[in-house]
Amino acid sequence: MTFAALGLSAQLVCAAEAVGYAAPTPVQEQAIPVILRGADVWASAQTGSGKTAAFALPLLDRLGELGRAAPSVVRSLVVVPTRELALQIEAEVQLYGRHLARAPRTCVAIGGAPIEEQVHALQLGVDVLVGTPGRLLDLARHGELDLSALEVCVLDEADRLLSSGFGQELNALLDLLPDQHQRLLFSATFPPKVVVLAERLLRKPCRINVDTGTIPTAELIEQRVIEVDAGRRSALLLSLLARHGWPRVLVFVASKLGADDLARQLARAGVEAWPLHGDLSLDERIDALEYFKTSDIRVLVATDLAARGLDIVQLPAVVNYDLPRSAADYLHRIGRTGRAGEPGVAVSFVSADSAAHFRLIEKRHRLSLEREQIEGFEPREVAAPVRDVSGGIKGRRKSKKDKLREAAAAAAGRAKGEDVR
Repeated sequence: MTFAALGLSAQLVCAAEAVGYAAPTPVQEQAIPVILRGADVWASAQTGSGKTAAFALPLLDRLGELGRAAPSVVRSLVVVPTRELALQIEAEVQLYGRHLARAPRTCVAIGGAPIEEQVHALQLGVDVLVGTPGRLLDLARHGELDLSALEVCVLDEADRLLSSGFGQELNALLDLLPDQHQRLLFSATFPPKVVVLAERLLRKPCRINVDTGTIPTAELIEQRVIEVDAGRRSALLLSLLARHGWPRVLVFVASKLGADDLARQLARAGVEAWPLHGDLSLDERIDALEYFKTSDIRVLVATDLAARGLDIVQLPAVVNYDLPRSAADYLHRIGRTGRAGEPGVAVSFVSADSAAHFRLIEKRHRLSLEREQIEGFEPREVAAPVRDVSGGIKGRRKSKKDKLREAAAAAAGRAKGEDVR
């Protein structure tokens, strides 16, 4: 299959070839023809599957048929959960748009950036507006954003939008959309809230399901699990950096404080490291990503802010210093490496306290990974079974039948006048 066979114009086929796409990915192959027809799309596709191009290429193709947006008109809207993803998508749209006879006007509407620049761009007219719900609503409430002429709305990372607490803002934003426009919803997973959103937003959508629940490009990602005491993870990380010589490593931690602390530890040990989390200013977050992409810093210590959507070319290694709270986020984290045909390694540190949680991650994703121990870092701590008040081991819950039998026995005892307390 080729991009030309999907129905894209010659200019957009050239755009795909120029960025190195040899052939469409499965989600691109299925989504592009449907979007070109103007139908609504409900797509499940994991990170690293090429879904940005899956909606951006046909979106630009359709918008290019009628020229640029008129003043104060927004022709298409892409809603995303993070500022970083918004900036990345706009950059990709601009990259593809260079091959069109008339480059599209784009605008990023995100918090932390000067709102005056966004207002000015909207006044000129915008072909592709990419933004986060909060800033988009701010612009609308101040009368600076008019979506009445919208032709296409894309919700990208819809599951993350809802899990990040954007549900109320997203609903308020959707109320501003016109009745007639094309609607595209992309999500890696489909929990109940996303299903409700899809049913509300979409009209007779084409359902596309690509590799949901599986690890993307798994054959290119070596997954390693290293057992280590929690207090020795920093020393082990430094040892792995020295041993493997990875030029860039993305390290995931559980908290903003943890990101700051680990970045400081690495810097004190002579490793160029920066944190990346939501408490940093927009400029600080942009700088951290740019310095990491250009290898000016070797280690980026991030919360799950960086687990979705970010495309870092030739990232050889990802380390789960802390395991993700959600089993689904394991896929998104390790999907930062092993992209665009490049091999990568994903290392997870597992301590006595986190061993049970990692077994749950394996179960959810149908994995069975070998545990390693590194010489000099063999774990000494052993997880003791946690007992509940009834004497059972935590995790071994009573079945419904057992509970019913106990209730029946207690009732019978009371009937006989026995003290069952």
